[in-house]
Amino acid sequence: MDKPYLRKLSNPTLDNPIFVQGLPGFGNVGRIAAHLLIKFCDAKPFAELYSPSFPDYISITSKGIAHLPRYEFYYAPMEKNNLIIMTGEIQPSFDDVVAHYMVCESVIDFVEEIGCRFLVTMGGVPITEDKTQVFIAATSPRLATEFMEKGGVIYSKGRIVGGTGLTLALAKERKIDGVSLLGTTMGFKADKGAGFLVFKFLMKALGKEIKEGFAENNQPEEQ
Repeated sequence: MDKPYLRKLSNPTLDNPIFVQGLPGFGNVGRIAAHLLIKFCDAKPFAELYSPSFPDYISITSKGIAHLPRYEFYYAPMEKNNLIIMTGEIQPSFDDVVAHYMVCESVIDFVEEIGCRFLVTMGGVPITEDKTQVFIAATSPRLATEFMEKGGVIYSKGRIVGGTGLTLALAKERKIDGVSLLGTTMGFKADKGAGFLVFKFLMKALGKEIKEGFAENNQPEEQ
């Protein structure tokens, strides 16, 4: 394997799907939010992405099964829009800029191929004070305003590192609309509260109300 490789497990029929990405990063906010979304929607896996730029170790499941580092794609039929949810345990090294571009381009190639014209990336943004809110970055002023009216705060004059920001910006270059939802977090440890906040914000934007108790028993096995 000398470049990112995508393997399909099934071929679900999806009409005008929305792509949602949640990867590890600050507070593991994106990954936690994606996991909650998968659980809430009872989403099913249908594709995997592998890359030689992922870390050189293997992961072992709770049943003792080994597999290479990977991104996993899930699908979930919804009332208004079908969802494609992608998550994973890793990202390429932040020092390997080319690898990040290659992996994110491969992700966008795939979601564009299956008909996604709107995407959401989820992640965390570090803060020094204990203040819970969701920051927003978007591919257009219209979308930024729309999600601000839903309760978000414009993330101005900042940077979004890793796949959370790069996927959004590369999508814009392909004329795919999208937003990044960034939950505030105070550290690098898994922040379940921030992950739930981002998940709840997204579901509200999609027209779904979430009860507070949902998050307690629906966290990733390892964060």
